[in-house]
Amino acid sequence: MKNNKNKLTDFLLLLSFIILIFGSGYKLGEYKSRFTSLQPTTYNLQPDVNFDLFWETWNKLNERYVDQKKVDKKKMYMGAIKGMVASIEDPYTFFLTPDENKQTKDDLGGKFEGIGAQLGLKDNRIVIISPLKKSPAETAGVRAGDFINKVNDVSTNSWTLSQAVSKIRGPKNTKVKLTLERNSKEIEVTIVRQQIIVASVENSYEKNIAILKVNQFGDNTNDEWDKVVQDISEKWSKKQVTGLVLDLRDNPGGYLDSSVYLASDFLPLGKLVVKQEATLYGDKEYRVSRIGSLKDIPMVILINKGSASASEILAGALRDHKRAQLVGEKSFGKGSVQEALDLSQGAGLHVTVAKWVLPNGDWINGKGIEPKIKIVNEIKEGNTLSKETDKQLQRAVEILIK
Repeated sequence: MKNNKNKLTDFLLLLSFIILIFGSGYKLGEYKSRFTSLQPTTYNLQPDVNFDLFWETWNKLNERYVDQKKVDKKKMYMGAIKGMVASIEDPYTFFLTPDENKQTKDDLGGKFEGIGAQLGLKDNRIVIISPLKKSPAETAGVRAGDFINKVNDVSTNSWTLSQAVSKIRGPKNTKVKLTLERNSKEIEVTIVRQQIIVASVENSYEKNIAILKVNQFGDNTNDEWDKVVQDISEKWSKKQVTGLVLDLRDNPGGYLDSSVYLASDFLPLGKLVVKQEATLYGDKEYRVSRIGSLKDIPMVILINKGSASASEILAGALRDHKRAQLVGEKSFGKGSVQEALDLSQGAGLHVTVAKWVLPNGDWINGKGIEPKIKIVNEIKEGNTLSKETDKQLQRAVEILIK
């Protein structure tokens, strides 16, 4: 289960290549971290740093800027801290405002506020891929395949997915009106946005093959994983399934210890999953420490350029131990570890503290992991990936049923 003592994690700021939108926002970045709270402390000014220039600039901006309505002192203060941290020039070391830090934690818990629907593009039109079960969208009668012609009476013609989501998402208990097209007829529905909890682990079956999709390594992943693995394990023991596809595509990462937990269901006790190398904390090896439930099931792992950090740990470890074939595209290539700190006023700081290497000694940072079988899904412009066009998944299933 979750190891609360382990505060180290890997973080990825990455455009998720799978366009999964749950009415709460376009997944432009994934903030994945264990949070360490710091006790309030009074700090002395550094004697070798003169802050006169800072305050001179602050005062001149306050005195002279043409539009005083835009001079927001709190925003300037937070922006100054962001700039200081950004000067390190490490994209994975960054400062979070209180609002951003809260959103980070909500994301890790799979929490969103919106209508609860997965959107896509079909022939350059915004379409409902599927409403989530028991979501406001499903309750309002939204169906898979519905086109969204208007949002609050504004046409969606030529909108991008991000534009659609920015208009559809919104705070809990607020309303949004959608004009849907179904069977060439328009339907208007008004939906009250609510908090949506999205599963990080999903399972389905095709031709006696279990398809296990992990969307992120967040707060609830291990618990969700255990429930799904129990179901697959029971079917495997009864010979109702003959193989497993582990889909890590477009999974931007998350808790490092969660990737170790998931790997442990496929590897023998004591096997090395990942090694962490750090100057401050010292090196540490993460090994299998529990008895797995799926150590013998034939499996294929799907990866692509959206698979990063914790996803790469899991895929790389199972590859190195010759436990699974990799199919798809080269992964993203993120091999660093971050510590997430809770600061005063609700703010946060993510700091790179280590790098990780795979069991065979590979540091894949900037290089990624190459799959054994390379397949690129070619998606027609104006459309999103569907089951019928998913050649990577089709190939994985074919390998397992041979």
